[in-house]
Amino acid sequence: MWKTAKNKEPTTNRRCFSIVHQYIQRFNEVSGGKSAVIRVKSMTPGVTITQHVVNIPEGKSTPDFESTPMSENTKEGKVAIFKVVVKGDPKPEVTWRRAKGPITDKDKFHSKYDESTGEHILEIVKVSGAETDTYKCYAANEYGKAVCKATLTVIEDSNHPSDFRKLLRRSKEKPGGESDERFWQAMLKADKKDYERICTEFGVSDLHLILKKLEEKKEERAHNNYQDGTTAYDENGTEGHSFSSGGRTKNSNLKVMQKGKGLHQEDEEVHLFNTGRDLTDEEAMLLSTELIFSTVDFVIKIQELKAQEGDDALFACVLTHPLPKITWTGKGSTLEEGAKCSITVSDHKLIHRLLIKDCNSLDQGIYSAVAGVKSCSAWLVVQAESDPASAGMRRARKTTVASGAPIDLEKIAVEQQIKKREEMEKILAAVKAKHKEGQVAAMDKKSEGNSIDNTLDNSGCATREGGKRLGKPKNKKRMRSGQMDFDKVTDSNEGDFQDDDDFTGSVKKSKNRKHGQNGEHEQMEFDQTETSAESQNDVADCDGNKDSRRQKHRKKAHRKRRTYAREDPNEPTSEDEASYSDESEDSLDQHKRSRRAKQSKMLKKVNGESTCPEEYSGYDEIEGITGAPTHSRRKRRGPLTEDVVIDIGVHFICGLSDVNAVINETAELTCKLSSEDCEGAWFRDGKKISPDHNFSVTNDGAIHKLVIIRCDEEHSGKYRFEADGRKTEAMINVKDPPRFNHADLKAFSEPVTVKAGHNAIFKLQFLGHEPVKIKWYSEGEELLDDNNTKIEKSASHSRLLLSRCQRRDTGEIKIKLKNEHGFIEAISQLIVLDKPTLPLGPAEVTEGSAICIEFRWRPPKDDGGSPVINYMVERQQVGRNTWKKIGEIPGIPSYRDTDVDHGRKYCYRIRAVTAEGTSEVMETDEMQAGTLAFPGPPAPPKVVSAYDDCVNISWAPPSNTGGSRILGYVLEKRKKGSNLWSAVNATDELIKVKKYAVKDVVMGMEYEFRVTAVNLSGIGEYSNPSEFVFARDPKKPPGKVSNLKVTESSYSHFVLTWTKPEDKPEIQDEAKGYFVEIRPAECLDWSRCNPTRIITTSFSVKGLKSMNMYWVRVIAVNDGGESAPEELANYVLAIPSPVRPKFTNHKMKSFMVVKAGNSVRITVNFEASPWPHVMWIKDNVPVTKRVTITNSDGSSQLLIPSSERSDSGIYSILVKNLAGQETFSTEMTQSHQDR
Repeated sequence: MWKTAKNKEPTTNRRCFSIVHQYIQRFNEVSGGKSAVIRVKSMTPGVTITQHVVNIPEGKSTPDFESTPMSENTKEGKVAIFKVVVKGDPKPEVTWRRAKGPITDKDKFHSKYDESTGEHILEIVKVSGAETDTYKCYAANEYGKAVCKATLTVIEDSNHPSDFRKLLRRSKEKPGGESDERFWQAMLKADKKDYERICTEFGVSDLHLILKKLEEKKEERAHNNYQDGTTAYDENGTEGHSFSSGGRTKNSNLKVMQKGKGLHQEDEEVHLFNTGRDLTDEEAMLLSTELIFSTVDFVIKIQELKAQEGDDALFACVLTHPLPKITWTGKGSTLEEGAKCSITVSDHKLIHRLLIKDCNSLDQGIYSAVAGVKSCSAWLVVQAESDPASAGMRRARKTTVASGAPIDLEKIAVEQQIKKREEMEKILAAVKAKHKEGQVAAMDKKSEGNSIDNTLDNSGCATREGGKRLGKPKNKKRMRSGQMDFDKVTDSNEGDFQDDDDFTGSVKKSKNRKHGQNGEHEQMEFDQTETSAESQNDVADCDGNKDSRRQKHRKKAHRKRRTYAREDPNEPTSEDEASYSDESEDSLDQHKRSRRAKQSKMLKKVNGESTCPEEYSGYDEIEGITGAPTHSRRKRRGPLTEDVVIDIGVHFICGLSDVNAVINETAELTCKLSSEDCEGAWFRDGKKISPDHNFSVTNDGAIHKLVIIRCDEEHSGKYRFEADGRKTEAMINVKDPPRFNHADLKAFSEPVTVKAGHNAIFKLQFLGHEPVKIKWYSEGEELLDDNNTKIEKSASHSRLLLSRCQRRDTGEIKIKLKNEHGFIEAISQLIVLDKPTLPLGPAEVTEGSAICIEFRWRPPKDDGGSPVINYMVERQQVGRNTWKKIGEIPGIPSYRDTDVDHGRKYCYRIRAVTAEGTSEVMETDEMQAGTLAFPGPPAPPKVVSAYDDCVNISWAPPSNTGGSRILGYVLEKRKKGSNLWSAVNATDELIKVKKYAVKDVVMGMEYEFRVTAVNLSGIGEYSNPSEFVFARDPKKPPGKVSNLKVTESSYSHFVLTWTKPEDKPEIQDEAKGYFVEIRPAECLDWSRCNPTRIITTSFSVKGLKSMNMYWVRVIAVNDGGESAPEELANYVLAIPSPVRPKFTNHKMKSFMVVKAGNSVRITVNFEASPWPHVMWIKDNVPVTKRVTITNSDGSSQLLIPSSERSDSGIYSILVKNLAGQETFSTEMTQSHQDR
């Protein structure tokens, strides 16, 4: 049979002792029988189990919950139900409690037990807001208790009269829950405090999920609005200013949305400048905060921590933008600064840390850091103390950080700051480039038009009579808000009106180039609202009769008209411009030409003088004789002049940062300007600082530094640096925390070594603002004055005296100083020297022979602070009372005794020797010098490879070494057909390794090999010989077999035949055998039918399942390896070959006469394959139920137990299968006597 059975070895039951139980037992012994508890993990999530006893009797168990209660959100006035199922032996007692008060009100709280389901039920009837609480279920028996909890949230109904109309609407319209569009519209427009009420009205219970979806809808809505060319706004906000214009919107949260993924940082900066209004410092700060929140992300996320119980765990992350505070959450709740958690932020606000102190199993869980809309999470895994023996000992608390390669967070934060500065410089450079490109493009566009010859006077100026500009007061306001003060955005104190106008125009042009795809022309007619800022007639003659200030203002307006393009396509327009939006492009051009014609007529009527200098072009409004306003277009006549690129001036690349300085130490303030040639001044609390013995002012190019050489308390205050009208400020806080002298601290850090029973002294001087709190610690535990501990304290130093030190006092000594300005710690080590403990046993015998005994042991658990120098060994022969001193051996825990007698037993005593003394004695068990014991046979050698001049052999060592180590091996060989074994190596040249290359071979000869092991007793038993191998170079694997086919099949077997593969020199060698493999159709693994190769080209596969499908393949093999498998093209079905049904009984009668009442039996024999379908009929009708049909293998029988007259007729049998069918009929009639 080709199937192999799997051997299942019985598992060995081993008794396991819980480390926790051992620790509890040890604790009870040390504490004098005081009780201790064990925390047991439950298989049900959310269940805490406390075990009261160490050993639970067999068949008993602590309580546990099979099912826990579910938290509920219930409407006011309804019934809240909590159900649990508990288990445990003996049966636990179940009680219910709540966090905020008792549940003694029997009318409100009903506790009962359902015997049919085994559920313990707590019902709270007519719930109200007072029942909103956390409810706990306790299950307890004599071996422990289990606790689980659930929360109840009561949704209060509102009966306020203002909600009466909504209640009526709800009674008529049934809300559709989350699928109702009105629900989302209401949620998008409502305040946060109304979310719960709206969810209740629409029948939505999962408020947490709705809030997530609501955030997604808001983001999607804002993104869609921005793609449509509008700025997103929050409908819930109060009235504020939008980005797109200077008008009023409902946007209180100013946000800049990125339009597509291809928007660069430069575009974001341009949008920021184009706010349409002057921002105050407070508003600019709010705007900056919103921008940071929308783009903040994590450079380094918090990582998973695995901390030992009792240690501290530190989570840390690095942000892309500075934030003063982020939100830390642990296991679903927000974490705050306290005794358990410490939250810190770096000075540059990029590194945020969370420290979990004194970790225990309750602290394990998921912790998250949330910064704006981004968050990251990681697990805190708290591992129990691995060594139960040291669980009760004091040890220093360690701080656990993320595993893996250490990450320098400060370095990454500095790199992020540099990256942001470089991005800001690129933004400013891009703004300058866009401004320049906008000016050049405007000049090129205008130079293509036809110039109009105007008559100018000698000075080149034009005058207008009564040119009154029209515009509504609100349009005046729009013009002012539309003029962007770039210097204010960049924190500048300069306010040149001309610079502002030119820069704003370039910004608008860069934006209009983006919207140019919508068909807007590059230059639009100047809006009336832009020119309506002048409320009076700003007409000047060429002699300058009017105010020169008005002339200057008009020139700036002309430049503005020449460079402006409309900022927002949705911005409200004047009446004339609104009319143009309804006309076609041709009618617009025609209207402009007519207005230019009117303009030329008006020019001739105004004292015959031109109305504009030749270097200006653009649209303007003049008032005709009738007072009606008209538009005129002025064209450039003179040569093109290059517009001046506006320099934004000196600005800060890096401003000042707050500094916490230490008294009598150096403090430094540093900032960086965009220019190296700019000088600046330093101020403290408004007073200018001059360099002296306390202050040092230096600048290295664009970097300016202020150094306070020796800080004092009077140096605290606000410092400011001003340069070119810009300023940056920071605070210096001079503190006087506790601190140590470097030399004293170095001396204190050196370990203090004393001998057992002697005194140890630690002292350290310090400085700091009084009062200073002083605490001493030993291995993390605070030291107090007692008989062995004395602590001296003063204003400038402290001294610790430890009397009569013992070895167990060895460990870390720490002093901690604290005052109102900070704290500091210093650590030293105390080493108490003592004699070592005894060596650890039991001794392990590594060799026991007739001539020697070799054994080893373990070093002392505690060497007393000094290394082991020697071991003192003594020997006693069993049966004698005297001990023989062998002497001292080097500090290696092993000994080989060669002075033994054959068959005798010995005991040994061992002591460890150090510089501090000699340990107690460790005595071994009895050891016997053994008899001669030879090793057993190794495993049969295996041929690794064979060549013409070499055969490589390997083998496994013997399982029985004879009680001593193996010294080597002896290898022998033998030719095929010979009875003589010859040694490959001599007995005095043992083979030390378990492989050998036999080179003494003849090419083409066939060899076999055997090996024996040699120990101290001598040569052992030889192994079984290996397989025969030819001494020749490796052969090529054979080719694939051919003509594979099935020649015979049945329900349990089939026969395969094939043709031997060809022998092709240098390609494929002759096949030496074959393997047949088979697999069922539903299985993917092949099974080998013949465990050893066959040499015939046919094989009978047996043990098949009837009617199953099988895949078959054949593999040819030789000494060179296996060929590729040859597989049948189709599967093989385990059935015989098809055979047409055929009747084999040729003596069957076709006519028979029977007597009424007698039985009738008709038997038909046949052969067919596969098994046919057999059917009997009478007169072409199926036989009745009184006729019995019996079918067997190869035959069928019809039986009528008692014939009647009605049974007469023609009986036929039909035998049919897939190969064909056959029919036989016989006629039966009653005898005449019966008639």
